[in-house]
Amino acid sequence: MTEQHTVRTAFGHRLRVLRVDAGLSGKEFAERLGWAPSKVSKLEHGHQTATTSDVTVWTAALGAPQEVRDALLADLRSLQVEYATWRRQFRTGGFGRRQRAALPLESSSSLIRVFETDVVPGLLQTPQYARHLFTRLAEFRGLATDVEEAVRTRMHRQQLLYEPGRQFRFLLTETAMLSRVCPTTVLRAQLDRLLVLADLDTVDLALLPLDTPLPHPTWHGFWIYDDTLLLAETPTAELSLRDADDLATYQRLFESLWDVATHGSAALSALRRLIDRLG
Repeated sequence: MTEQHTVRTAFGHRLRVLRVDAGLSGKEFAERLGWAPSKVSKLEHGHQTATTSDVTVWTAALGAPQEVRDALLADLRSLQVEYATWRRQFRTGGFGRRQRAALPLESSSSLIRVFETDVVPGLLQTPQYARHLFTRLAEFRGLATDVEEAVRTRMHRQQLLYEPGRQFRFLLTETAMLSRVCPTTVLRAQLDRLLVLADLDTVDLALLPLDTPLPHPTWHGFWIYDDTLLLAETPTAELSLRDADDLATYQRLFESLWDVATHGSAALSALRRLIDRLG
């Protein structure tokens, strides 16, 4: 059993205690809420993570005090943030395994919004750029890992860019495009690749040149999958956020930066100027 599932089970037990203390069976309580009995069972046994709405409805139906509801909501917020350390992720596999793990999530998403502040996103990388990036990350983390497998899998992930019906919105800072994580010749080829991919029907590319007036700080990069999940990386871990309020905040952050970014032909012209600067 994973640590996340253990915490979810403990949270479900607290919900069950409230119901039992009210003298209601699971079936009776489901009828009171207008839910399927299976949903009550899944929440109580930790097989499904409750939403903010679930907890609010649950406590209100049982007449629980406000402080009980607030405590549950506070703990739920922590439960909806998954902190997966890179050390734990790489313990049983290298970069290739992590790249394969991204495939189901990306394949099931129709809209992916990406904001990057330091590197070109993986879905847009050339093999050479990806190889240099994986190599430097392996050196930083002291890993003897599977760089070539990771590069192949990352290139395989990019097939989604060519599937009709999908939408990818990439928002990149000038720093992300010029970050010297690879030799200049590789970086120039990478920026040339962006010009090609920007022409795809599924891809919207927007740039934030250094002189762009910003409505607020950019903070850090992140990926939003539809309206259900946000991923953000730190040097030590990957954060997965599912809380509705958190998602709404990041969606607002993305859209406000997207609004002031450079788009269309102006973005391509800015990108060509960056390429020229590389010589």
